[in-house]
Amino acid sequence: MQMTFPEAETPDAPTAEAGRLLFARESEFVKGVVAMSGLPPADRVEICFAGRSNVGKSTLINALTGTKALARASNMPGRTQEINFFTQGPDLYLVDLPGYGFANAPLPVVEKWQRLLKQYLSGRQTLRRAFVLIDARHGVKPVDAEILSLLDSAAVTFQCVLTKTDKVKAKDRDRVLAQVRTALAKHPAAYPEIVLTSSEKGDGIATLRAIIAGLI
Repeated sequence: MQMTFPEAETPDAPTAEAGRLLFARESEFVKGVVAMSGLPPADRVEICFAGRSNVGKSTLINALTGTKALARASNMPGRTQEINFFTQGPDLYLVDLPGYGFANAPLPVVEKWQRLLKQYLSGRQTLRRAFVLIDARHGVKPVDAEILSLLDSAAVTFQCVLTKTDKVKAKDRDRVLAQVRTALAKHPAAYPEIVLTSSEKGDGIATLRAIIAGLI
């Protein structure tokens, strides 16, 4: 019997090389967007990263691109208040969505982010896939379930990326994976593979690069 939502396999050599070459290109910050009118031209493939505050989104983007400070990491929950666009070579945008949950901001500001997020996800034709980051120590929380439902309603395919897997013991990881799989099974937009990563150790980075290269 095939497992539902298996771990993504390590790519073969040619696929891994395609991912390496994609992320060997120069990465540049384009702009931070606070309204739909500020979006850059939809002239290339986009992939976006979503995750609750402090899940390690900025750190993962930096690990993928091989840079130390392309995306700014912050210990302050809710620090990222814009949709940040980065070019990865001439034919790909990496999009860093505002962290959700525990946002250290007034309610009207949080509501404004949420409206922008919904408009972006449902209205961006070039968005190929969303990567939803889940902390491997905690699994899917209610605040994550909200964004997963939003992606369902926007008909945007999303793939779960577990972060900080180096911080979890093997027995605990199996329990969290089971919980994540159960949660994902409720969402029709979920891509049927999970990527396990550790930005600190480099685990899963080549796999994720290869997956992204395959989307272009």
